[in-house]
Amino acid sequence: MTDIAGDYALDPTHTRIGFSARHAMVTKVRGQFDEFEGHARIDTANPANSTVKVVIKAASVTTGVEQRDGHLKTPDFFDIENYPEITFVSTDVKRDGADWAITGDLTINAVTKPVTIEFEETGSAKDPFGNIRVGFEGGTTIDRTEWGLTFNASLETGGVLVSDKVKLEFDVSAIAQVPSQA
Repeated sequence: MTDIAGDYALDPTHTRIGFSARHAMVTKVRGQFDEFEGHARIDTANPANSTVKVVIKAASVTTGVEQRDGHLKTPDFFDIENYPEITFVSTDVKRDGADWAITGDLTINAVTKPVTIEFEETGSAKDPFGNIRVGFEGGTTIDRTEWGLTFNASLETGGVLVSDKVKLEFDVSAIAQVPSQA
């Protein structure tokens, strides 16, 4: 395994920041954010010195259904007029071989709560353009109501329209940042 220590930037064209939530208690609705940027410093020798910061444009939420996407942008959910960004800033990083646990502060609608995201390092390679890339896949489950995302509707048959539990999903490709020669 190659040492992947260094500074990286997320490649938004090859990274997916997604989510899924149960709808009407019977099926999952999946979505993602199309606009984001992120940076990481990976310290393989001392993982606790690693850092991650991701900024997501809340208005870039997409589920493939225009009406639902519009509703997600309202104050019922992401309130993009008042809270245009969702952020994650790491506070602790642990590593066990190819498994990483990144704990950090997730901020949605001005509410900040700690979350831990489990990642698996999926590899590293030099792409055809000479860039060093690293890949990670990971996820965690959050309770959306802890961030004030409480909109819901009761179903006639019992249960609710949107589950409180939301699964966050990450497929990450990051490109090593080469220090400029001044």
